[in-house]
Amino acid sequence: MKKLNIGIIGLGRIGKMHLENLVKLPEYFQVVSISDPARTDLATIADHYQVPDYYHDYHQLLEDSAVDCVLIASATSTHAQIVRDAALASKHILCEKPLDTDVNRIKNLLTFVKQAGVQLQVGFNRRFDHNFSRLRQYVTDGVLGNPQIIKISSRDPEPPALDYVRHSGGLFFDMMIHDLDLMRYLAASEV
Repeated sequence: MKKLNIGIIGLGRIGKMHLENLVKLPEYFQVVSISDPARTDLATIADHYQVPDYYHDYHQLLEDSAVDCVLIASATSTHAQIVRDAALASKHILCEKPLDTDVNRIKNLLTFVKQAGVQLQVGFNRRFDHNFSRLRQYVTDGVLGNPQIIKISSRDPEPPALDYVRHSGGLFFDMMIHDLDLMRYLAASEV
């Protein structure tokens, strides 16, 4: 398997978590570049995690020929534009959810990405959690019978920062979206 050279765009709470996880898997990934317009400590972060390049402007990261793919962990309101720019730069994309808050803009974006010929994955990490995978297997194997109702209750470990709330899609778009995806995954069914 080819090691992927990744650029991370957005180093807030989730972006930093992705960075910390990726550097623990050097046999698969090399974080070669990071970008965040608001962080004044990019040089320190890059040095600490041994990331060769850092930029305040993500367009410079997209121009970096060492970057195979990007992980977009910026504010929700920026996802769609950065996905579009990454596709134009021929970079494969993992984007935090949601892609956008408008379903028609999402459909247009998906068409654009497909035409650009790059891969796009939206970050629904709960599908990869071993507990949910096991539960899905129980459903698939019929161990639990035929599901009729799925009830999910989720909580974040702490209230979000006010700055996050200002630039996010809100709790329904940015958090409950995991529950909706988990329902689809566990039921092996669409709405």
